[in-house]
Amino acid sequence: MFAKFENIHDKLLELEGMLSDPAVLANQSEYGKVAREHSRVVKIDRLYTKFKRVKQELAESQELLHQEDDEEMRELARSDIADLSNKAKELEKELRIMLLPKDPNDDKNILLEIRAGTGGDEAALFVSDLFRMYSKYAEIQGWKVEVMSSNPIGIGGFKELIALISGDQVYSQLKYESGVHRVQRVPETEAQGRIHTSAVTVAVLPEAEDVELHIDPNELRFDVFRSSGPGGQSVNTTDSAVRVTHLPTGLVVTCQDEKSQHKNKAKALKVLRARLLDLMEQEQHDRISEERKSQVGSGDRSERIRTYNFPQGRLTDHRINLTLYRLEDIMLGKLNCVIEPLNAHYQAEALKTVQ
Repeated sequence: MFAKFENIHDKLLELEGMLSDPAVLANQSEYGKVAREHSRVVKIDRLYTKFKRVKQELAESQELLHQEDDEEMRELARSDIADLSNKAKELEKELRIMLLPKDPNDDKNILLEIRAGTGGDEAALFVSDLFRMYSKYAEIQGWKVEVMSSNPIGIGGFKELIALISGDQVYSQLKYESGVHRVQRVPETEAQGRIHTSAVTVAVLPEAEDVELHIDPNELRFDVFRSSGPGGQSVNTTDSAVRVTHLPTGLVVTCQDEKSQHKNKAKALKVLRARLLDLMEQEQHDRISEERKSQVGSGDRSERIRTYNFPQGRLTDHRINLTLYRLEDIMLGKLNCVIEPLNAHYQAEALKTVQ
């Protein structure tokens, strides 16, 4: 298995040379790809070097155990062997993870789409709560959040909200958030104190790059109209809202948050590109469904993945049977206690296929 790592240092030197190549430096997109690959290979090189050092120390301790006559020294060697064996196993596990096929979307920014499902106004309010949770998590991670489109209901909630989240490894951290999020709590308008159950759907779409997806302008129809706020009240006196329709697929995106028609058009196209890329990938995934079975529940947006129970302060992720009584902290953006176990679970599942 580790034969793949033997030439890793040569690969590192090759990438360092590319980073100083004027042709690569002149191409921002290419430079970014090389820089990300260099960062990944640096980690592998350091890890493999550490692994080889531990294996060497382990071999020396085992040799000492067989050659040493002094019992105290033999006992010391046994202790070293136990510690070094554990270190070697942990490092080997990390190296196996490095061998896993890399998700090509892991380095990408995302379009986060949150929509109210069953539950009326309470579901719309939870859309706002989830967006706030993800925004706070993004702030902790040092990411940038930009609202692309929203459909407010006037009481602080949203029927739909779409945001671009950009930064380092955004998709890799949030890709398992897609699905149905169920909330159980007592609405402020509930006089009897009864618990209300509602649902919200979350979709995490990798941002499409221009080189990945060509859209024929002749396949797009643009409509412009006046933006409107809650209750249909006019909030704009010019035709600044934009609706773009992709004729071959029937996909429709509407953006009206900006006062500028040009900005709304740019945002609508960015959302449309992400949805088209996602549609293409979903079709590809359907064609290789046997392979996708190893990632149980990772992409099915119709699946109820999580329950937020406010009366009990409990969050349950149903895919990995994870229950945490830290809901208040989680809603404040402290999501690592959920995201890290999810990533570990799917890595463990994938490792079963690596020989």
